[in-house]
Amino acid sequence: MSELSRPVWPAYPLSALVAGLGHCYLGRWKRGGIWFVLYALALAFLSARSLSGALALDEPFVVTALQFDAVSYADVAVPLAILLVCLLDVYLIGLTDRTAARTAGTNDHRSNSS
Repeated sequence: MSELSRPVWPAYPLSALVAGLGHCYLGRWKRGGIWFVLYALALAFLSARSLSGALALDEPFVVTALQFDAVSYADVAVPLAILLVCLLDVYLIGLTDRTAARTAGTNDHRSNSS
């Protein structure tokens, strides 16, 4: 399946699950990798606990992050903002690709009829 015939809509829920996954679905591997690394770094360093606390054996990082009463909004604001900007980026890529395909289709139609 070529990238132009591939529907764009699955990229949105994929990006909502993991930042960068929607970019990879659209064939933008390098951009998807950059988004994933940025999101992973934000989760590791800017979320509920520091990296040294995340390596403690008494209470794992994932368990602490899922305790909603123990996590404040400020702890998840930066990773959430990165995820939202990543979703916006996927939307703009899809919009640009559709506009380019529509423009190319219009130009091809005119060139064939003249």
